[in-house]
Amino acid sequence: MKHSPSLTAKMCDQTFLANVFGPCDYCYDERPLQEVYRKSEKFNYCSLCVEMMANQGLQENETLASLKNEAESLKGKLEEERAKLHDVELHQVAERVEALGQFVMKTRRTLKGHGNKVLCMDWCKDKRRIVSSSQDGKVIVWDAFTTNKEHAVTMPCTWVMACAYAPSGCAIACGGLDNKCSVYPLTFEKNENMAAKKKSVAMHTNYLSACSFTNSDMQASISHEFYEAAFCGSAEEPLPGMRKILTASGDSTCALWDVESGQLLQSFHGHGADVLCLDLAPSETGNTFVSGGCDKKAMVWDMRTGQCIQSFETHDSDVNSVRYYPSGDAFASGSDDATCRLYDLRADREVAIYSKESIIFGASSVDFSLSGRLLFAGYNDYTINVWDVLKGSRVSILFGHENRVSTLRVSCDGTAFCSGSWDHTLRIWA
Repeated sequence: MKHSPSLTAKMCDQTFLANVFGPCDYCYDERPLQEVYRKSEKFNYCSLCVEMMANQGLQENETLASLKNEAESLKGKLEEERAKLHDVELHQVAERVEALGQFVMKTRRTLKGHGNKVLCMDWCKDKRRIVSSSQDGKVIVWDAFTTNKEHAVTMPCTWVMACAYAPSGCAIACGGLDNKCSVYPLTFEKNENMAAKKKSVAMHTNYLSACSFTNSDMQASISHEFYEAAFCGSAEEPLPGMRKILTASGDSTCALWDVESGQLLQSFHGHGADVLCLDLAPSETGNTFVSGGCDKKAMVWDMRTGQCIQSFETHDSDVNSVRYYPSGDAFASGSDDATCRLYDLRADREVAIYSKESIIFGASSVDFSLSGRLLFAGYNDYTINVWDVLKGSRVSILFGHENRVSTLRVSCDGTAFCSGSWDHTLRIWA
């Protein structure tokens, strides 16, 4: 199902419209409004005022149409310069690389407990626990070894489209159609009231599509005793092991927040439609992340400046998933155009396309093996395809889910991966 930028839910059975009508911040007339950002500050202007402001800065003999044509011309010249560096294909370079042997992977555990579509999941750094969120409004923390449920949270809304584990393992974050990102501390207490300790950290003007704690938080490790002491008190106490969280939203923006204060640290504007996914650079000192959205773009951002430093627009439809290569020098994307693509950040271009004529359904989620040789991709035709990253060939198809595969993540040690589906289940593959 395709969506315009004004739609609030990507993977929904229903359509949620966000109609903005009110007084213009410039002329004060009651009209349909557009969100305009000036130096990261948001204003609501009517279309007449937007056009008038755009024309105010024009020089003699300049028009908006001529400037648009000039921008397209410059974009074309940049593509020509990129093409000059495109002297060889990745699969040609990889011809001398030894082919992969027999590939055997199957379901080792099935996690059942959600009452509706599983929309997102994330691994804990302990390589054992998993957090998942669902259309049923539930967020569940699982023990992947025993398949037991360790924690469960009922959110105030359905369609919980984003969830993430804190690197320290002491908390989870989640959100969806409530437009918020909420952080819940995890304790070892029995019959704990997790809702009472909830902390609302981020607030967008449209649905939350993705969230991730920043890598700098990996430096914060806490003892079990301090962990329990920190959470036995008020929900307003500081949350150890979590400093910043990055969010993406259907309001076309990404944002960086301080977890303790809830303060907006940086906003990222550049997507022309709903932002559906994001991924942080793997380096602990990395200051970049990549995002993808309904505008068919994948964009790389500098978290310190809020600026887009690289942009790629080679997909023909929504970019549903992005994931960095383990070295951080490249990233993969999965799209509704039924392809996955690999982008080299040093070469500043797309270097591989993973597709087959027989694959006609969109790719909803992608992730790399620990070595980076394999790319796992979940599709809307209920399958998981495994691709040889270097040779561009498919090495396996995994069957098991009974509805579209909506989320997929490889464990931190690379020994297994977990997939979530609209069939209400999660599966551990190894």
